[in-house]
Amino acid sequence: MISYTKQPHAREYRLIFKNVDREDWDTNIDTYINDGGYEDLKKAILMNPKDITEEVKKSGLRGRGGAGFPTGMKWTFIPPQNTKPIYLICNGDESEPGTFKDRYILHQDPHQLIEGMVISCFAVGAHKAYIYLREEFPQAAIIVEKAIEDARSKNFVGTNILGSGFDLEIYVHRGAGAYICGEETGLIESLEGKRPYPRIKPPYFPAALGLYMCPTIVNNVESLCHVKHIIRMGGDEYAKLGVARNTGTRILCVSGDVKHPGYFEVEVGKVTMRELLYDMCGGPRDGREIKAVIPGGSSSKILKADEVFIIKNPDGTERELAFWDIPMDFDSLAACGSMAGSGGVIVLDDTRKMSWVLNNINAFYAHESCGQCTPCREGSAWMKKISDRLVDGNATSMDIETLESIAYQIDGRTICAFGEASSWPVEAIIAKFRDELLADTKLEIADEPANPEAVAQRRFRVH
Repeated sequence: MISYTKQPHAREYRLIFKNVDREDWDTNIDTYINDGGYEDLKKAILMNPKDITEEVKKSGLRGRGGAGFPTGMKWTFIPPQNTKPIYLICNGDESEPGTFKDRYILHQDPHQLIEGMVISCFAVGAHKAYIYLREEFPQAAIIVEKAIEDARSKNFVGTNILGSGFDLEIYVHRGAGAYICGEETGLIESLEGKRPYPRIKPPYFPAALGLYMCPTIVNNVESLCHVKHIIRMGGDEYAKLGVARNTGTRILCVSGDVKHPGYFEVEVGKVTMRELLYDMCGGPRDGREIKAVIPGGSSSKILKADEVFIIKNPDGTERELAFWDIPMDFDSLAACGSMAGSGGVIVLDDTRKMSWVLNNINAFYAHESCGQCTPCREGSAWMKKISDRLVDGNATSMDIETLESIAYQIDGRTICAFGEASSWPVEAIIAKFRDELLADTKLEIADEPANPEAVAQRRFRVH
């Protein structure tokens, strides 16, 4: 019987978080081994590497870092005639606001990650791997580095692992806390010691031209942990968890205006928005109502609690889906105009002013833009200036139109997805809460932009 300091909810299915917040658990390697740890590595090391990849493909595992791309398919993108070294990078940057799952794994179950990484490296032929950690995880770096050395002492890492002839070195690299380093090519640039400017894709797809221009696989912490469970269960058995095209479990990080925020590991698509927010999180605080939810971290588009969506079925027919009935899976959230993202579910109740929410998000992205692309560099700062005026009560209705126009001019015009990350929240909040935002403007001067630059230019008007 496993006892927990935080009891799992009855709707949870603990796979990755089985050992998180256990009363009888610590990060010692012997504790992990006594609980069956590294047995999946012993099994995998006797398999053909291609068979491991096939099991991951059969499992249907999709990346848990944000994009939701099939993990096994990503592994197959390494050029077949490659003669260069292959690298694997664990993306432990976890910089998406509203997301706090990977930190628990790094702090409390580092050997699960290491085991998943060693199996993954063996599958793709990588002999060097890196764990990229954000600067705000200083304790995680200490814990993971010790875990790597403990694994080395047991011959799970290093030379001739378990007598297989396979060699692997794992290194911890600490970033400087930049959001852009969560983007895989920006991360690679940072790892090479350069300014983390994301690369253009194509041609710089990491699986072909990644770290040091060599084939590189970049996977999220949670994604790599799933690999060991796929080996233990088998791809077909793992695929029985969750729903079609959305298999396995995933960790949802609920924050904001609910009674019981926190992490919840559930089968993908087996829990609806209502079940998550009311059954598992206790609903909103007394006297309040849920107004909206940002379902996949701050970069995903906001959904209103009273929305009804028209969803296309696989057979081409359509059906209505109410907000509260949305299954928490990749495809359903995408069909509703948002995304599952990194699993950061941010809840907003009816006391939240949307102008404040908009400004809070804009301030973050204006600060975190790497500055490489002009639309993003200039546009994110411009959007922040306008929303500053909005919360200060100095904006006009024209400012709302300008803000929306800027967002659409950033969207799709940048090298990486940071442009969309900064513009999508603005587009969605204006589209769904325009009247509320307009109520915060100075309607009596609605035809005049409250903009110092515009004021200075008025003297050049032709009357």
